[in-house]
Amino acid sequence: MAKTKGQNYMYGAAILTVGVIIMKILGFFYKIPLGNILGDEGYSMFISAYNIYYIFFTLATAGLPVALSRLVAEADANGRVKQEEKTFRVALITFSLLGLVFASILYFFPNWLAATYLENPDAGPSIRAMAPAILLVCIVSAYRGYCQGNGNMIPTTVDEVLEVFFKVIAGLVISVLVLRAYRGSRMALPLASAGAIFGVSVGGAVSLGYMIVYKRRHYSTLSGPYTAGVHDPNDTPYDDWLADSSWTIVKNLFAIGIPIAFGACIMALLNSVDSKLCMNRLQSAAHFSYKQAKVLYGVYGKAQTLFNLPAAFITPLTISIVPAISGALAMGDRHTAGVVSENSMRISAFISVPMGVGLAVLSEPIMHILYPGSHAAGPGLLRIMGIASFFVCIVLLENAILQASGKEKLTMVTLITGGLVKIVINWFLVAQRSINIYGAPVGTLVSYCVMALMDLVFICRTLDHRPRLLRIFGGPVLSSALMGAAAWWVYYFAARYLPPVGRFAAILDMGAAILVAVIVYLIAAVLTRSFTKDDLRLIPGGLKLAKILHMR
Repeated sequence: MAKTKGQNYMYGAAILTVGVIIMKILGFFYKIPLGNILGDEGYSMFISAYNIYYIFFTLATAGLPVALSRLVAEADANGRVKQEEKTFRVALITFSLLGLVFASILYFFPNWLAATYLENPDAGPSIRAMAPAILLVCIVSAYRGYCQGNGNMIPTTVDEVLEVFFKVIAGLVISVLVLRAYRGSRMALPLASAGAIFGVSVGGAVSLGYMIVYKRRHYSTLSGPYTAGVHDPNDTPYDDWLADSSWTIVKNLFAIGIPIAFGACIMALLNSVDSKLCMNRLQSAAHFSYKQAKVLYGVYGKAQTLFNLPAAFITPLTISIVPAISGALAMGDRHTAGVVSENSMRISAFISVPMGVGLAVLSEPIMHILYPGSHAAGPGLLRIMGIASFFVCIVLLENAILQASGKEKLTMVTLITGGLVKIVINWFLVAQRSINIYGAPVGTLVSYCVMALMDLVFICRTLDHRPRLLRIFGGPVLSSALMGAAAWWVYYFAARYLPPVGRFAAILDMGAAILVAVIVYLIAAVLTRSFTKDDLRLIPGGLKLAKILHMR
């Protein structure tokens, strides 16, 4: 087939990261304005429905696309071109049928899910509005998994940016129009939330159109001397000519994908259980009213939007290393698989530690600037979740390493354990009126700490090249501590001694703190060798950056 040349795993991760940056900028113009448009109460409907959708989204995208990427990477490493194409065709049909089932559940049972499962009946219209989106994302996942398995991250990046761009435009426009049309009605907020969520379907339709066109242009024909059932053993490997049966491919997809999807679904399920549990315990045990509970959970949802930011920058790396590690293992090169794993963990720490520290240290100005008028619990929630975000990133990467190494079932063990830990902690802490919604991020922090430790033990037992923890975490932790202290001092010095000019002054103070923090962290990271010239060599423009930083 006419292939696009694959990239090394760091190059691919860099391409995906550029897409993440663009998407987060676009997301800034979606969820943050949306939170202000809908308010704490309306946003609770949006986030509750999104948690339900995310269960189905995770089932559709967390396991099977990874399985497809791995199977395509293994076939590519062994030169089985025909096997790659057949694997994609079977996966496309499988993913489409799965999406149709999920969409039907969301469309026909939205009120039951909202009232019984979430204990937030007003979220029903929002759940139904997501039905088309889940079908579209299932189909798109087959195209993305195929390209990623070939080491090509460009179409996924462009596709995701297009999806988010049209989601933002459609979601905000529809929500504002609905609010105006139903002004004064009790259904104004529920329908506005549904309108915002329908933007996801609009973005998904554009995304699918792009991926269909891209594959036809770049992966349209089989390469090699294939003709009408004629095979020449001297030209093409025999195992390529005999591609696996469709049933074998389906079994392999599910054998790899189900444990991954189940494990990831546990976390998505956990988020929705978190919604139900928090709403229930805030009312039944802590004795808040339904409206007060929605406000508390709504501000928690706003903090979650920021809490998820570091993980978004690590996800590209997890996507990129799966074909790199599985391809190396397919060729029997366990040493390279181990080196890739350690390097990816070190890069993950380099990115996630300072972001988590930054969210924790500057939680107060971040929440007040982005969500003015929100409940006062916001900064405290973000402070705890900023710390937890680092452990989330580590778990994401560790899970990707285990999945690429064929140990996807072990990730189920860690995720189930972590989920149970979070449920138990939430059950007891959220019920305390003095703690209330603060118990939810505490449960998140403890559960991810447990999962990170368990995954690390499994990785040490799986790979020949065991991660060197001091080399991975030492530099980023020390550099981030210096960065956090500098950011705190700059912001609070400016806020206290410079003349206040309202919200604009707060933005300037926080901007100055972030600028100083970035400078301090980069200097400290170079001095502690948190990243090396060899790391930069693998990404676009890396050598130029190394020269600017005087790295040897």
